[in-house]
Amino acid sequence: MVCECSVPRAAATRIRVLGRGVPDARVGAAAPIVEATDYFEREDQVRIDHFSFGSIQIDGRTYAHDVVVDRGQIRKRRKGASKRHRASHGHTPLSAEEKIPWRCRRLVIGTGAAGALPVMDSVQAEARRRGVELVTLPTTRAIDLLATDAKDTNAILHVTC
Repeated sequence: MVCECSVPRAAATRIRVLGRGVPDARVGAAAPIVEATDYFEREDQVRIDHFSFGSIQIDGRTYAHDVVVDRGQIRKRRKGASKRHRASHGHTPLSAEEKIPWRCRRLVIGTGAAGALPVMDSVQAEARRRGVELVTLPTTRAIDLLATDAKDTNAILHVTC
């Protein structure tokens, strides 16, 4: 993270910002207070190389499962918490009980090749409560959106139906 404060460059290089803009003084001498947001100059863009039903290739690595893009980090979507809602939706939906990457300004949900992933109302309500713009699109269109504008954006991408 780059510090844009009035601290000399040598001192600024010793500052490491943790979490919500709190400087970590353990790294060097007295660290000045740095104002920063969670979104300041994040390098969190991923390159989605290819998508087809059942797999997605991100930054040269192929995933055969749903993925979560959280500030540039890729992980498997753990949908166990949502499985209890499967009977009422005909498919395991995305519920607010899952570990959703909320630390963003926009959350893009790719709902699959045919757009069949149900997104529960609780996810939409939580997005409103947190002030996160929620964009729900079939995965191909979600990937196109991420390719053109991924600033301050996290994603959940469903790779099948």
